[in-house]
Amino acid sequence: MNKHHVVFISTPSFGNLLPTIQFARHLTHRDPRLSATLLIITVPQRTIVNSYIQSLSSSVTDVNFIYLPSVQPPSPDQCQSFLGYLSLVLDKHKVHVKHVISELMSSSTRSTLAGLFVDMFTTSMIDVAKQLGIPCYLFFASPASFLGFMLHLPALDTQLATDFVDSDTGLIVPKDSAIELIIPSFEKPLPPNMLPTSVLKRNKDGYSCYLNHARRYKETMAIVINTFLELEPHAIDSLSVSGLPPVYPVGPILDLAGAAQWHLDGAQQDCIMKWLDEQPPSSVVFLCFGSMGSLDGPQLREIAIGLERCGHRFLWSIREPPKGKLDLPGEHSNLAAVLPVGFLDRTAGFGLVCGWVRQVDVLAHRAIRGFVSHCGWNSILESLWYGVPIATWPVYAEQQMNAFELVKELGLGMEIRLDYREGRDLVLAEELERGLRRLMGGEDDEVRTKVREMKSKSRVALMENGSSYKSLGSLIQEICGRIEGLNFEDK
Repeated sequence: MNKHHVVFISTPSFGNLLPTIQFARHLTHRDPRLSATLLIITVPQRTIVNSYIQSLSSSVTDVNFIYLPSVQPPSPDQCQSFLGYLSLVLDKHKVHVKHVISELMSSSTRSTLAGLFVDMFTTSMIDVAKQLGIPCYLFFASPASFLGFMLHLPALDTQLATDFVDSDTGLIVPKDSAIELIIPSFEKPLPPNMLPTSVLKRNKDGYSCYLNHARRYKETMAIVINTFLELEPHAIDSLSVSGLPPVYPVGPILDLAGAAQWHLDGAQQDCIMKWLDEQPPSSVVFLCFGSMGSLDGPQLREIAIGLERCGHRFLWSIREPPKGKLDLPGEHSNLAAVLPVGFLDRTAGFGLVCGWVRQVDVLAHRAIRGFVSHCGWNSILESLWYGVPIATWPVYAEQQMNAFELVKELGLGMEIRLDYREGRDLVLAEELERGLRRLMGGEDDEVRTKVREMKSKSRVALMENGSSYKSLGSLIQEICGRIEGLNFEDK
């Protein structure tokens, strides 16, 4: 059988890398004609990401991993954001990507290069696909609502320039407090304070990166999104307009194995799971702010006070702020030093504070009842998969927009804060306490009921004849049909 080879290149961050790898595996499992290769960009400062990749490359047999040669990195001082740094790194990698793909194209007479998949921040590799004459596809690991925002951003740029002004905070603010943004992928007007921080800092290189990537999405043959029709019907429908590539929602694409096989601190993870085993069913609130999320000392102390006042059982993952622009948050060497005096002793009977945690394993545990989350899209999908309601506490990237959609449009989340940004207003203990009491409340809560229903729908979507199953089949037909010049029945 002739193989059709697809190549992936991903941003070296968990938010993009995890779903990209799992999506590549979905493709090869679904159709035996397809094989997949992932091109790896290494950021030395991100050791935990590198450990994850190394573990998978030695254990996963259905995806081939190729490490790109190292390049001379730009100085962090050249960039104001990680996205700016990454853009410079990617430009230097173009020659290596072109060489690797050329080698793949010429190395086998029984394999055809069927396409290159880029992600939302690696769109500069579209140039390589054009040079080599191969189809290029976009794999979008965030929600359809955010994809719609990105596609609308070039048009929105004019409004931001005319209706907004710089403020003392370094963020742009509307000239008129009544201004709301009309984004086609959102059913309701979007308050400006829901925009990503990079967009609200229009003078920073992060905004230029957003804008440049958004303009390139239309150059791809098709856009694949890690979402499903039942979750985002309005946002997905808004993308079916003239001038856009066809859109294929194929989610939820999840790494349900989690960090069990690769994380360095397996002993701590075992202790966390043992503690959860000892808790009553549906009794614990889980607080976690993602692989890139960390909070400063004053905010940690407010959370501690709120948890202690509320009295619910809790599992709280705390990360130390990153030491440099390119680093990820690390582990606190002394948790007691960043928390109120005596907090760990006073809550020892009903709470556990830890560092990095295997989030998927925790959400799957019978003891978990609610999730205080940063609202990263992977975390939202995982939480819905296991039927755990979310209380929203966005921190970075598009998370404020995710939180807005989850609470205000989908009715699948409870609000602690929708517009939180690190370094601005604190979430006070009283605010957290109110949110926790609602999150951990009765079985008949409307949000909890909707989350249970979406848990079922998320699984049905991936089953035979489910919406994402059909969408993936249509995508495979597009990929293979473009190469073979013929159509075939959906498998």
